[in-house]
Amino acid sequence: MAGLETTGSNPDVGLLYDINGLTATAPDWVDRVVTVAGEYGLILALVLLTVWTWWRVRRTDCREEAAGAVAAVVWAPLAAGIALLVNIPIRGFVGRPSPAEQHRGIEELVAVRGDFSFVSDHATLAMALAVGLFIAHRRAGLAGIALAVLLGFSRVYLGVHYPTDVIGGLALGTAVALLLSPLASALLTPLTKLIARSAKVGRLVWSPKGTRDEVGSVEEEQEQEQGRERQDDGVRQESGAVGVSRRRDRDLAA
Repeated sequence: MAGLETTGSNPDVGLLYDINGLTATAPDWVDRVVTVAGEYGLILALVLLTVWTWWRVRRTDCREEAAGAVAAVVWAPLAAGIALLVNIPIRGFVGRPSPAEQHRGIEELVAVRGDFSFVSDHATLAMALAVGLFIAHRRAGLAGIALAVLLGFSRVYLGVHYPTDVIGGLALGTAVALLLSPLASALLTPLTKLIARSAKVGRLVWSPKGTRDEVGSVEEEQEQEQGRERQDDGVRQESGAVGVSRRRDRDLAA
């Protein structure tokens, strides 16, 4: 398929020149910072935010709540991976060349790998991850969305994507993370609930923040349950013995 509109009269192209043109007046250190951030830094920040979110949502006194939240956190990177897979046929179908191949005067600060421009993989991955985090933890998700938007801006600044490439990536990542979330929750939540009940790896899903461990380990809960069962058995046995003794007394009295 022919690429998207690339003429200079297109507002998309005009915005590309405006943003990428900032490199002409920006200090060299700004270009280096944006290059590192746009290539690796912001993605790494999102990964660290994902780890922090997992650590945070485990800290609740409700095991069911923790299992659901951890399932949502697990869904975030899975959504990012699925969104990237969905993007593969889209890029090939649209077939849009990179900006530097179509326009003079574009300052390309990083090497383009020769693939097509629409949709931006970086923006797709970042937004899918951010929206997945938003489902699990609102504040972490908002921070992730801000990082994803900054990442998208950096890709245009670096001259490797048109603004619509980034907008398309943000939309694709959001769509995948939201539309498939109910199915992912239905599949992942039973698994996280099962893990939360495990004595060995339960802390991966549920780590209560209270001072009491009622809250605590599954082993202690099991011991308490066994103790209650033994106590109930003792009560029943004692009641049976009392009943037998009373029947004997009645027989002797007769």
